Amino acid sequence: MLAKRIIPCLDIKDGKTVKGINFVNFRDAGDPVELGAQYSRAGADELVYLDITASHEGRKTFTELVKKVAAHISIPFTVGGGINELNDVDRLLSAGADKVSINSAALRNPGLIEEIAKHFGSQVCVVAIDAHFEADGWRCYLNGGRVPTKKQLFQWAAEAESWGAGEILFTSMTHDGVKDGYANDALATLADMLHIPVIASGGAGKMEHFRDAFARGKADAALAASVFHFGEIGIGALKQYLHEEGINVRL
Repeated sequence: MLAKRIIPCLDIKDGKTVKGINFVNFRDAGDPVELGAQYSRAGADELVYLDITASHEGRKTFTELVKKVAAHISIPFTVGGGINELNDVDRLLSAGADKVSINSAALRNPGLIEEIAKHFGSQVCVVAIDAHFEADGWRCYLNGGRVPTKKQLFQWAAEAESWGAGEILFTSMTHDGVKDGYANDALATLADMLHIPVIASGGAGKMEHFRDAFARGKADAALAASVFHFGEIGIGALKQYLHEEGINVRL
């Protein structure tokens, strides 16, 4: 059985790490390179860097930042934000990223998933899904949670897998930053229906939430931001706790 992964997520805005609640009200959380190096030393399994305003503002992810991160950490990391074509992927992988995360571009052009998978391998392509629980179910959103679409979470996740996605990173906008736990029922549904890893995102507030994401939500990895950035949960202590709870993690 594969070890469950702990993944700090660094949302990048104007070159700084920021954290918001329900995708708004951002506050500064520190230098992204320095934070990444700390997490690498602390035992994080992977990192995710998201340029959260890139799609919205039509900018490209900071290639220079990716180069700096690659020079300072020793674990795999994924980069997302403003990736719209194969050239973007090539540029980021060449700068040192291990995977790319696509969200808005994949919703607009699912064929991009297939292109990335064919050129670089499925393992490089993480399809991120931002979804909000509404009256008619889990609705997917574009542009950092700003624009609703007609796509539903489970339908779109299955479609993304069929196009060649290597992983699904599901962020519950409903739970994001609230620290009441992950969307475990939705995660479990995704885990049961898909054949690729599912990364849980949105809602971590205490160690039990990570345990529940793995045990109840059947997630392959759990991603979090503020609880790590602001020192509320230490990665070493979290992994020790999960190990004691019977969750298979790399210590």
